[in-house]
Amino acid sequence: MTLAVLASRALAGMDAPAVRVETHLAAGLPAFTVVGLADVEVRESRERVRAAILNSGYDFPAGRITVNLSPADLRKESGRFDLPMALGVLLASGQVAMPELRSPDGGDRLARVVLAGELSLTGALVPVAAPLAIALGTARDHADAELILPAASAAQAAHVPGLRVWSARTLTEVVSHLTGSASLAVARPAPWPEPPPQPCLSDVRGQGGARRALELAAAGGHSLLMVGPPGAGKSMLAQRLPGILPPLAPDPALEVAALASLAGEPTGVGRQAPFRAPHHTASAAALVGGGSRPRPGEISRAHHGVLFLDELPEFSRRALEALREPLETGRVAISRAMHTVHYPARFQFVAAMNPCPCGWRGHPRHACRCTAEQAARYRAKVSGPLLDRIDLQVMLPPAQADWMSLPPGEASAPVRDRVVACRARQSARQDGINGALDGRRLEEVSPLSDEARTLLQDAMSRRHGSARAAHRVLRVARTAADLDGEDVIGARHVAEAVQYRLP
Repeated sequence: MTLAVLASRALAGMDAPAVRVETHLAAGLPAFTVVGLADVEVRESRERVRAAILNSGYDFPAGRITVNLSPADLRKESGRFDLPMALGVLLASGQVAMPELRSPDGGDRLARVVLAGELSLTGALVPVAAPLAIALGTARDHADAELILPAASAAQAAHVPGLRVWSARTLTEVVSHLTGSASLAVARPAPWPEPPPQPCLSDVRGQGGARRALELAAAGGHSLLMVGPPGAGKSMLAQRLPGILPPLAPDPALEVAALASLAGEPTGVGRQAPFRAPHHTASAAALVGGGSRPRPGEISRAHHGVLFLDELPEFSRRALEALREPLETGRVAISRAMHTVHYPARFQFVAAMNPCPCGWRGHPRHACRCTAEQAARYRAKVSGPLLDRIDLQVMLPPAQADWMSLPPGEASAPVRDRVVACRARQSARQDGINGALDGRRLEEVSPLSDEARTLLQDAMSRRHGSARAAHRVLRVARTAADLDGEDVIGARHVAEAVQYRLP
């Protein structure tokens, strides 16, 4: 055989498109050429592959070797193509034959055996980046696919249901497996870890209105803005939101872990909803993703979890405006001259801000040093269209002077139980949470009493609210009714939702 064709996977955002690794050996002066829009890391594979083959006890063929990574218009990066390239050289040179790639019925298994792994010079396999993304893409395209990965990456990929993942340590082991002389070990997923302890809501004394808003936000997946003076408890409340969220289901947990590995932070697969709190100096690219080789940003790292922006007006206007589209669509597209990648970004947006630059505007015990114009200019740093996309907007009163003598608040556990029950009710009705409903579906599942309908129309008329604002109010009212276990939204639910809109 002078031509060998093997299957691998590239990475394009969260997708892992299929790549054909075609290796051709021809007579001529010794040369090793890699074509197919390969980046520097892939072109450097020539030396790793040569050394790995020699150190694994095989001969490196003399002749003209050409490796084509198809399709040619898809950028290839990283060293994950080392393994299929090395096997292609061994096949094309006739040093190994792989009868195991033939099914008993005569069919070819090549289409469903996917190889990915970087080789060291000794022939050992080293971990690859984003094994979960590769596994998810492989399982999505081929129901009966098999994936061969380095042992350090295989355990993570084995979490993908329905996919057989083989764990390999060296090039020789992979050759033995494919030739039928030995079998690789089937990778087993690591057990789901216990979520780390979260700070408890009982630490928050007072602030009953803000606690209620936090519970509504958790129950319906709503965005939340808290406005109040320093020390009112804004950051404290936000940090306790993950503790009252339900654990992630297996599929969302896999997506979260895959996004973490794509961002270069492999954290394993866990059930705890992510909580991201970037500093206010973060750029637009840091928030939504970007770079010459696009990586997921903070909004994608917060997928299925919480993105908390403290000191909201201190973020750059450009960075904040970049959040508007992902808040509506739940995804972000990062375009470059040669390609576009997509990342999911269905996050729960939570933000906190002071009422003015000095923070003490309206405080009964501290004098505000800001003029009315300065306070208005500070508030105007957060645009109206962005505010319009936030479901819950809460003014927090200053902490009471005797707050230390107040009893502890309700703990996180009973609040979480109510949130879980409320989300179960939503899932049974509409297969999703209220915060993610589009306008048409929202109106279908939100019957209003006559009093509630009249109240909603009057409130929107007085406030000159947009259609988006009306839907935001209706979403929150739907969640308030679900927490009360009621199918029909009443006037009190609408009244509560309306009060969570800043004037």
